[in-house]
Amino acid sequence: MLKKCVWPILLLASVFLGACTAKSAVEQPVAMAEKPIITVYHDPNCGCCTNWMTYLEKAGYPLEIIETPNSTPLKERFQVPRTLQSCHTAVVNGYVLEGHVPVTEIDRLLIERPDVIGIAVAGMPIGSPGMEMLGVKPQPYHVVSFHEDGSQEIFGSYQ
Repeated sequence: MLKKCVWPILLLASVFLGACTAKSAVEQPVAMAEKPIITVYHDPNCGCCTNWMTYLEKAGYPLEIIETPNSTPLKERFQVPRTLQSCHTAVVNGYVLEGHVPVTEIDRLLIERPDVIGIAVAGMPIGSPGMEMLGVKPQPYHVVSFHEDGSQEIFGSYQ
């Protein structure tokens, strides 16, 4: 008698678990259906900025490009810490992107939506997107998140 009762229970349990698994798989964001516009502020004389913008476009991001020869007031307005400032600043969905930020980190930022002002790659590290150089070994660098209270933390690392 016990064996006859076990099979229907196992069958119902497997159907229930299968339905739960299918539902959660649908709810998990795999990729953004349509990538948002990134507004890029850059010095028109900076070649590496152009390389980074090309990199973003190849990754599917539409761009609004604003030539800004003096970006210091802009960086202050967007609360980019001086220690993280680079050659260009961008904004996407309310987040600030400073410097040569990799697309994988931009995607992660937009999916996770952390409570930060933005993310940055300080300076212009060789090997970061837009700063690739043939025959030159890439430099390790960090992608750093910066917050309203002035704090910073490592968001991602590249070797």
